[in-house]
Parts: sequence; structure tokens; C-alpha cells
Amino acid sequence: MDRFDAMRLFTRIVELGSFTQAAAALELPRATATHAIKELEARLQVRLLERTTRQVRTTVDGQAYYERCRHLLLELEDAESSLAQLAVNPRGRLRIDIHGAAANDIVLPRIGDFHARYPNIVLAVGSGDRLVELVREGVDCVVRAGEPKDSSLVTRRLALLPQVTCASPAYLAARGTPLTPADLLSQQHLAVNFFSSSRPDHFPYLFEVNGRVEQVVLPDWISVNNADSYKTCAEQGCGIIQVPRYHIERQLRAGTLVEILAGTPCPPMVYSVLYPQHRLLSPRVRVFVDWVTALYAERFGALR
Repeated sequence: MDRFDAMRLFTRIVELGSFTQAAAALELPRATATHAIKELEARLQVRLLERTTRQVRTTVDGQAYYERCRHLLLELEDAESSLAQLAVNPRGRLRIDIHGAAANDIVLPRIGDFHARYPNIVLAVGSGDRLVELVREGVDCVVRAGEPKDSSLVTRRLALLPQVTCASPAYLAARGTPLTPADLLSQQHLAVNFFSSSRPDHFPYLFEVNGRVEQVVLPDWISVNNADSYKTCAEQGCGIIQVPRYHIERQLRAGTLVEILAGTPCPPMVYSVLYPQHRLLSPRVRVFVDWVTALYAERFGALR
């Protein structure tokens, strides 16, 4: 029995004047209650209760200890009640970090909904692609694309986003339209390559061929580290890109970008929310993680 449980038992014995009634009220065996009070007295090295065949009453030291216990237990109940309220209506500052495309296209357009639901949470939103050291930098959670590599973080998958390979009509008119991934190299196609702080070299282009994933690395004359720049360069005929479909749906409809290699699909892009490992998750982080998970499920379908 921990100290607070022992204190609760002691105060009930004093208030009810009976070991038997206190044990029953706390759903404990009578012998357990007796043993716990003996251990409490031994730890404090003082006698707390005088026992007779008819009643139990406090010693002078026991009465003083009872008053302190009662005060501490009331404080504990008040603290637990406050935390229970925070679980229902969390408050405080929440620092999150989200890749630019996910921030601007998915999360921030709906962030007003989050505020309406949790008006006492103050958000600090960073947008970037660099690796954030969550604990050291005081970041509560991040939303990231790609397979997470940091095993020290808790990872909750949000979505598997379909990807497409595409280029501008002007680029394809000048270079030709590849029909297979092998044509990308044999026809000497160019890429608009993408790099990030976590990967200074270029990301390869991925294709699912006969049940396995093949990588193709294309040369370039321009590379970027921003999703909007990536898309704009492709529209300007700078090269081929591979990107989640949702990010270029408007360009595909308008014809400023054209899907290629549709018969050779790309593996989907994984999006996840990550947060530090804690035995108990802060209510602020928990409600954001639940909210952003529901947001991605609404937009892209729930994961199975």
C-alpha cells in the first residue's frame, strides 16, 4: 500500500472509529487494514491509534497526523479534479512542427476547427523539413512525410497518400514521354530533384515493378527543398517530379502538369505524427494527435 492509500485508510479509521468499517468502506480485508496501520506506525516511529475492544481513537500524535493527512488528501483531490478538467478542456501552449505542404494544404486550412473545439490551447506552429529534436527544442509533436527513423519517438501513422510522376506538357514535347521507368534513363530525362536537411543528397524516384520497389536517380539542373517550389519548377518545364497526388490535383485538372508512367505506380507516401515517449501523454498533445488523425482520415480515408 502506498503512502497516500495508507493516509486514506488512516483518516477513514479515525472518522469512522473502526478498523472494520473503514476496511469495508475502502473494500479492503480487515487484516490488510490492520497490517497497513502497523506499517505506517513503524515507518513514522510513533503510535497513532489507541485500540480498545469497543473503539479506536487517536493519540495526541495521531490527531495531529490526522489533521495533516486530511489537508493533504483534500489538496490531492483538488489537484486530481483540476487535471480531470484539463483532460476534458485542455489548456496551455502547444508547440508543433509540420512540413510546409502538410501545414498549408491540410492542417492550417482547418486549424480554426481545432481552436473552436479547444479554445484554451495556444498554438505555436513551425513549418519546415529539418529534423527537430523534440525534447531539446521543447516541441510537443511533429507531422512528417516519409518513414520515421527516430525510434525514440512514438509514431502514429496518419495516411498513405497516393503519389504520381508528372511533368509539364512543354517538357514532354521537348524530351518525349517515357513509357517505362527504364525510359527515364535511356531517354536521358531530367528531374527537378528534392533535398532536405535530413537528406542532402537527392531523393530517388520510386516505382513498383513486379511486386518490388525499384529506384531511379535522375540528373538535374535544379533542385529545391520546398514543396511549392518543387511543383512550380515542374510547371515551368524544368524536369520530372514525383509527388503526392493531392498536392497537384489543381495542376492536373488545368493541364499544366501531366501524369506519366500511370501504369507503373509509385509507392504511397507515409504521413505520421510523432511525439516523445512519455508514460502519460499531455492532454494538449493527446487532443491534437487525435484531431489531426481524424483530419487525415476525413481527407484521405482511415488507415486499416
